[in-house]
Amino acid sequence: MNKIELIKAERDGLEIKNELQRFAEEGWESISEDDIQRLKWYGLFLRNPTPGFFMLRVRIPNGFSFSHQVRVLACIAEIYGNGVIDITTRQQVQLRQLKIENIPKIFDLLEEVGLTTSQTGMDNVRNIMGCPISGLSPKEKVDAHSLVKMLNEHIVGNLEFSNLPRKFNITLSGCPDDCVHAETQDLALVPAVKEKAGSSIYGFNILVGGKLGSGGYRIATPLDVFLSPEEVVEVCSALILLYRDHGSRDVRSKNRLAFLIEGWGEEKFRLALEERVGRSLTPAGVDLRGNEKSEHIGAYRQKQASMNYVGLKIPVGRIQAGKLKELARLAEKYGNEEIRFSHSNSLIIPNVTDQKLGDMLEEAVVKEFSYHPSSVLRGLVSCVGSDYCNLAAIETKSMALKVAAQLEGKLPNTAPINMHWSGCPAACGNHLVADIGLLGKKMRRGSEVIEGVDIYMGGRTGIDPKLAVKVMEDVPCDQLAQVLEFVVPYHTREKMHPIKGKKYTRRRDSSLPVKPNKQTGNNMEEIKTLR
Repeated sequence: MNKIELIKAERDGLEIKNELQRFAEEGWESISEDDIQRLKWYGLFLRNPTPGFFMLRVRIPNGFSFSHQVRVLACIAEIYGNGVIDITTRQQVQLRQLKIENIPKIFDLLEEVGLTTSQTGMDNVRNIMGCPISGLSPKEKVDAHSLVKMLNEHIVGNLEFSNLPRKFNITLSGCPDDCVHAETQDLALVPAVKEKAGSSIYGFNILVGGKLGSGGYRIATPLDVFLSPEEVVEVCSALILLYRDHGSRDVRSKNRLAFLIEGWGEEKFRLALEERVGRSLTPAGVDLRGNEKSEHIGAYRQKQASMNYVGLKIPVGRIQAGKLKELARLAEKYGNEEIRFSHSNSLIIPNVTDQKLGDMLEEAVVKEFSYHPSSVLRGLVSCVGSDYCNLAAIETKSMALKVAAQLEGKLPNTAPINMHWSGCPAACGNHLVADIGLLGKKMRRGSEVIEGVDIYMGGRTGIDPKLAVKVMEDVPCDQLAQVLEFVVPYHTREKMHPIKGKKYTRRRDSSLPVKPNKQTGNNMEEIKTLR
């Protein structure tokens, strides 16, 4: 058994919560190496670049939160941390530089507002992702948010799911746009329709075995199963437990569901799932996803009458606590107190009335975190980088912003493009599914060791997923903007990987309802024309 399996065999990781008060009293140096690993079951990570300080990952299913929860997160960051909050590519938030003596108080504050850090690290079902505009989109045929909530409640704190062979990523979305990177997930439920007895049933098709990180990007493959909404929790739970009982527990780099699928094949896995559920499962329906790509950044009409949502770009996902409080204030003043986090380092304030939209868009913080960012900044995503992660070879966030700023001046009219940075092959920045992916590395230039990247192009998820292609190696970061200046104008998705019979479009959110007439609140006739 590998080291982590030995730790899990000794006792369940969830039991470590009973030791938190003792750790707080005795200090971080008293915590054994095994217990340092167990703390990850509650999202607590002791990072080598910041000895004595912990990173805390907070679970936010589907990215849905409320202003009072966001205020508590900001206050924790200010009082107990470094005042910084990171929005992750799994719609969660991370707080940094926390001391173990304050963790019991922090956990109490989170529990008071209905937040938890449970099972956000190690061999658990991680935060369940979903479309951040679930329930709002006029194009949506099935609202998945309630199902995300039910599945999350079934899993979190449940010992049946706290000892998997490795981490397990799920996305559950009814969105027809490519907004959640479904093909990178261990388990993805994507919108579909099935004809039964002359009626159209809206539900989900299942994809399995996607992953990034070790071994690269494996595209999740169809399991030929259609689920009605009523079947989701039952069948997904059975599928996770099938992986729990049959997934490899030997070499950790080969323990993801992808390797079980590769070994068994989709047909054998499907039959085993049916046996576990105790009945035959319905064959897949028609995939309802289109060929658009959207981060849901911009000002959009909701399907609810006279309502709008505003998606704001948070550059590389890092925001100061005070600014986050300002956004919570906007959600209270102009919306219904909801704030939704997106996988694309952005957040959404929904349910803004027509009458209030104009005033909201004039707020200073909205102009700072733009709803119509440049084509370079819109799709910019970065992992944490070497500032806080010992695995990262380079500091990604500051470098990503620096390069983007240089490109904005050189390429002001380029088509919207996704540019994702990962500091190491673990691929937390999802660089392998981006239009342009940048993988950080250390390299030599003469006798000097410098920061550099390998450049990948043409990766994508969606109805026609493709592996990214490495096109350049060992590009020094201080020359990267110059290199990309010549690469970006010639990059299009069609050139890299043409879709037969279809044009893969990238939604230009900035051309949608923006700049309402302040005097009249919202120029609805202009919006209708643009739409």
